[in-house]
Amino acid sequence: VMPTDTVYGIGADALKPDAVAALLAAKERDRSMPIPVLIAEAAMLPALVADVPLAASSLADAFWPGALTMIFDMAPELDMDLGDAKDTIALRVPDHDDARGLLRRTGPLAVSSANKSGEPPDSVAVYLEAGETPGQAASTIVDFSQIATGQVLRLGVLSFDDLLKVAPELILSPSLEAEATADVPNVDGDAESENPLDDDSASELGRRKQTEACASIC
Repeated sequence: VMPTDTVYGIGADALKPDAVAALLAAKERDRSMPIPVLIAEAAMLPALVADVPLAASSLADAFWPGALTMIFDMAPELDMDLGDAKDTIALRVPDHDDARGLLRRTGPLAVSSANKSGEPPDSVAVYLEAGETPGQAASTIVDFSQIATGQVLRLGVLSFDDLLKVAPELILSPSLEAEATADVPNVDGDAESENPLDDDSASELGRRKQTEACASIC
């Protein structure tokens, strides 16, 4: 168990599928909610992802360590199994000195909140005590696995305006775009009643699952 800038989490070596499988089993967590990965610094990105777009590099420089999670296509040479992530990986650098110190020693860790079905675990092998965690709001999630310029899947601590100042070509995901326009009056003055976007596509549902998986640690 390790501290992060949100909550205490249970970590497993992200590069060892057996370790991640054990974490999923301990959490009784469905594979449809892949586990996010914490890293010590942005310099680790090239070893883990297939490509680091310029926008992603700019966002990392501006907001890491901190409340920004980015999703990338996984480096093809890696044998990682984080759940049903469709060969993608969600990465974040926590804004917590002890957590980053540990990550420098261990390498990338797949981390999930330290609870099971809403209850704390009975026992763990290693517990890194660091007092109370800040418990800040959820991170903002940007996906670079579908669009090279990036699309925002979830708005959290960082607003869309914050992101656009660094990466002006970012767009909102279909679901966020729908939320943003849901209350815009139509020509008759009524609220828009229909959503023209296909939020139920397989890719959109997959990204929703990855976003849900980041609910506490990310």
